[in-house]
Amino acid sequence: MIVTRFAPSPTGYLHIGGLRTALYNYLYARANNGKFLLRIEDTDLKRNKIEATNAIIEAFKWCKLDYDGELVYQSDRFDIYKKYIQKLLDEGKAYKCYMTKDELDELRKSQEAMKIRPKYDGRYRDFKGTPPAGIDPVIRIKAPISGTIEFKDGVKGEVKFNVDDMLDDFIIARSDGSPTYNFTVVIDDALMGVTDVIRGDDHLSNTPKQIILYEALGFKTPNFYHVAMINGPDGQKLSKRHGATDVMEYKKMGYLSEALLNFLVRLGWSHGDDEIFSMKELKELFDPHNLSKSSSSFNQSKLEWLNQHYIKNASFERLSHELKEFDLNLDDVKHAKLLIDSIKERSVTLLQMKEMANSILNKPQSYNEKAYKKFINENSLKLLASFSEILDKDMDALEYEELTNKFLEKNEAKLKDLAQPLRIAITGNSVSPSIFEVLEILGSDEVKQRIKNLINKSKEL
Repeated sequence: MIVTRFAPSPTGYLHIGGLRTALYNYLYARANNGKFLLRIEDTDLKRNKIEATNAIIEAFKWCKLDYDGELVYQSDRFDIYKKYIQKLLDEGKAYKCYMTKDELDELRKSQEAMKIRPKYDGRYRDFKGTPPAGIDPVIRIKAPISGTIEFKDGVKGEVKFNVDDMLDDFIIARSDGSPTYNFTVVIDDALMGVTDVIRGDDHLSNTPKQIILYEALGFKTPNFYHVAMINGPDGQKLSKRHGATDVMEYKKMGYLSEALLNFLVRLGWSHGDDEIFSMKELKELFDPHNLSKSSSSFNQSKLEWLNQHYIKNASFERLSHELKEFDLNLDDVKHAKLLIDSIKERSVTLLQMKEMANSILNKPQSYNEKAYKKFINENSLKLLASFSEILDKDMDALEYEELTNKFLEKNEAKLKDLAQPLRIAITGNSVSPSIFEVLEILGSDEVKQRIKNLINKSKEL
């Protein structure tokens, strides 16, 4: 059975790139009836923030990424790590190193002066003497001294590291006894039964160290897939300067979670030329072996296009529920469904929907200056006043259209002569959904009042 995981460090918000990694792991597990696990790597007690952990959990809930089993916190597992560190010491596969910081600094300087790669020189690797007094040792793994470490990556193919180029006896436990990142990852992945690890290729250099630990501990090495990073439009690594990178910021900006997930899955994975995927389809189609070796570029326009698609196809119930998050409650609005249906076609985000809805539901407090100058004049005001007089009952959009056409014919006017001034009277702007649908939503009395308000305003100017 395939078992994947997502293991963020709770030092800040959940990054867009992190969500993509989580999504890939989630989909691969679900596509194969496997398990997807969530683990919080919170061993760095100085940098961890409970708010960050909560933000990660909140983002998962918003995106509806369910995980199997209990949420695991590394901070609850220190006893387990200590047990395996002692096992390596007992088996002679790890050792205590008593080098001081000053000694390490001196060694590094001398190596740099000789223009060789700075690395630990193994001076305590086979130490049998009396330990120096007053020094709390670190624990180092006995890494290979020569040769290569090779593995087949599910994305990059065959990967080979020359030991001499990048490895030394690296630290697995600090002087205070706390385990290091690479050690805890290996222990947890092995004990949790993780078979496949999909992660960013910024972790590629960690992989040979982890393979050494898997082998030293007698654990089976999982399959690795190292995914190329997400870049901004300028080709640089995606960061705040390119816009929002916090997952929950996209919720605040009015994006639907399925649009964001659909967008992210395509940043590195494809299935023919298809662009739109339901979660059901992704669970059937996703395979990490089809991930691209190349970096992807964050395309805001593509995200907006996808979000507009998902808004257009969302139900009234879904959208009205989502809009409550933006302080827009339509429960008591008579023609709420018509309102939603009329504005969702032209809305890119939920925030835009809210703004459009409010521009219809709320009397305009001011009028767009450019639109006013262009469309409001003596003739248009007379036409509006005459139109107001025939609004004597509420109707549906089709009936309002028929009434309007008869009115225009009688007054020898065209729709454009009335529609734009009427939009300004009703919404304060010359842009709105179908004017007849807006009339139905508001009702005759409200429309008459807004026409009156515009006429009175015009007298003041």
